[in-house]
Amino acid sequence: MMNWLKSIFGSEEPQEVEAGRTDDPKVAAAALLVETAISDGIYADIESTRIVEVLTKTFDISTDEASTILNEAEDVAEHATGAHQYTTLVKTLPEANRIAFIEGLYYVTLADGEKCPFEDAFVRHVASLLHIEDRDRAEARKRAEQQSLA
Repeated sequence: MMNWLKSIFGSEEPQEVEAGRTDDPKVAAAALLVETAISDGIYADIESTRIVEVLTKTFDISTDEASTILNEAEDVAEHATGAHQYTTLVKTLPEANRIAFIEGLYYVTLADGEKCPFEDAFVRHVASLLHIEDRDRAEARKRAEQQSLA
């Protein structure tokens, strides 16, 4: 009888990580990049390519490792409930890295050659959650635009 009640109300075995959650700052950052890319309703190959570029630059990792992280982040982002759950992990990075990350977010938004107000609003929201000043965010956007044109 007791086992039956346990099966109904839960078990003593550890549960899997809740969908949309991660404890890895790299996966959290990648999930934010994916969320940024899809905020306009389109997730193109060029955006995923740029996400890998941003991950390799931000975390000084190999392209293969960045691709693996991106695959995990795409699964995590599919079940995301908001940016806050990921920014709490990313904001542990030093300020210079967070600013570079915002530049990376803009770099991804510009991948398709269009400026989308939804993507821009999402990046501004993430920047505020990461405690990035508006001036630093604007400068990061300019650098991303220049890099996109190159």
